[in-house]
Amino acid sequence: MTQRRAAVLTASDGVTEGVRTDESGDLLVERLTAAGFEVVSRRVVPDDRQDIATALKEMAAGSDLILTTGGTGFGPRDVTPEATRNVIERPAPGIVHLLLAAGLLHTPMAALSRPEAGTIGSTLVCNLPGSSRAAAEGLDALLPVVGHALDLLAGERPH
Repeated sequence: MTQRRAAVLTASDGVTEGVRTDESGDLLVERLTAAGFEVVSRRVVPDDRQDIATALKEMAAGSDLILTTGGTGFGPRDVTPEATRNVIERPAPGIVHLLLAAGLLHTPMAALSRPEAGTIGSTLVCNLPGSSRAAAEGLDALLPVVGHALDLLAGERPH
């Protein structure tokens, strides 16, 4: 089996403007690598719907999995879920439920997160919060199921 290719997209005005460090993006790259993924792309874009959508489409061409971080809250510039919905071809509501349930185990504030998940071709896209802790919790929830999901997207049929 070939090594899975992952990409990390950070949506953040603050990181783009250089006034914040991309802690959640750094954490996701580190954790994905430790889980056996090859991180083939990493980008930072402002909290802009078109910039996010364009980056997702471009990153999907070379990745099996794209994790976004940031832009999933209630703020007026939090548009990552909307941008993701613009480009995914098939939604994955079960993954959204998984992410929300995992977050709620840690804090009731997870109810204010608005993740989206779905596929672009054979690439799985999942939105994670911008908080490093919440992004780690979301990745912990995803890792047990993501391998099987990627196998199915690649057309592999389990026995």
